[in-house]
Amino acid sequence: MFKTGIISSALRAGAVATALLALSGQGFAQQPPSPAAIETAKEIVTLKGGDNMFGPLIPNIVEQGKSMFEQQNPALGRDLSTVAAKLRVDLAPRMSEVNNEIAKSYASHFTESELKEMLAFYKSPVGRKMISEEPKALAQAVNFAQSWAQKFSEEVLTKYRVEMKKLGHEL
Repeated sequence: MFKTGIISSALRAGAVATALLALSGQGFAQQPPSPAAIETAKEIVTLKGGDNMFGPLIPNIVEQGKSMFEQQNPALGRDLSTVAAKLRVDLAPRMSEVNNEIAKSYASHFTESELKEMLAFYKSPVGRKMISEEPKALAQAVNFAQSWAQKFSEEVLTKYRVEMKKLGHEL
């Protein structure tokens, strides 16, 4: 369970980092992307699971606010839960802001023609397989990297001890 939690956290952190980079990047295009490029990019983001990746943003932020107020006054828990449910519904349409900016980011890094090629790829059998299998491959890679890093860290610490002992220091 511990490793699964770490992997999940790592993948979420990667997703958040991707979102932040997408939202903060200035892009490489000289001129603003066309509306058609943005629409194509939106379709790509949707196909790649953007709703699953970024969909929890609003509910998680609402829940964080509820938790903060509930810690300050636990007696308000029931009313805060009622307000949280209302806010999740009321604020859900704001997700379009996130989706639009992510699509604009894609569209600013790729030409309309490139986006259309990408869309065709993601709609193809191998593209659909990539969409479904890539998260599993990434999770496996993260798991390996964590295990490898732990073993490597132990090796490095052992080498430090050996080298420091040569210099007269016990670690």
